Amino acid sequence: MIPWEEIDRAKIPGEKGDITLRKRGTEFSIRIAGIELMNSRLHGSEDALGKLTCSRLKGKPNLRILIGGLGMGYTLAAALEQSMRDTRIIVSELIPAVVRWNREHLGYLAGMPLDDPRVAVEEEDVAKIIRQTRSAWDAILLDVDNGPEGLTRQANDCLYSRSGLKTSFLALRPSGILAIWSSKADDAFTRRMNQCGFQTETLTVRARKPGKGGKHIIWLGEKF
Repeated sequence: MIPWEEIDRAKIPGEKGDITLRKRGTEFSIRIAGIELMNSRLHGSEDALGKLTCSRLKGKPNLRILIGGLGMGYTLAAALEQSMRDTRIIVSELIPAVVRWNREHLGYLAGMPLDDPRVAVEEEDVAKIIRQTRSAWDAILLDVDNGPEGLTRQANDCLYSRSGLKTSFLALRPSGILAIWSSKADDAFTRRMNQCGFQTETLTVRARKPGKGGKHIIWLGEKF
């Protein structure tokens, strides 16, 4: 078997430990503390996050979309595929190295989505961007950490708390969608979304396409 090669490592802002990029043949892996966060072979659920959200908005002009977490660019690529020319997408990525890895090593995997003129990147905490905006977004897509049960940053927990969900609700335009990726189901979180004003749909998607690999969860909460 081909051994893993470490390409790069970087600090996580505000946290202990490093995040690493590794490669084995044509396969890439991003890990923290030995735990794999994402793999270039397993992006079916990341694709689904972008596709399921933006397909519900398809045909609407001048969409403004916020994506929290760049990952390997698959969610962004799927969102762009469903979006028109006048759509504008902001990608919020806290870790500068992840942006650099996409530009230098990973971009071709998802079709170079950062090169699309509809896209802008902000190296900022997505929670801060959400707090600073009101009725600004048609969709907010969060692929941050492992979902409501965080892994890399305790500060991410504020996104999934009752106050965090209410802040996202206020940041959305009418009929806007809050879409959240998670590694596993959480009935209490579904109830929390509903209690914060969202009409929530919980979808199970697979890590690999077509319909293979582990099961992940996507919440789609619409603002009414």
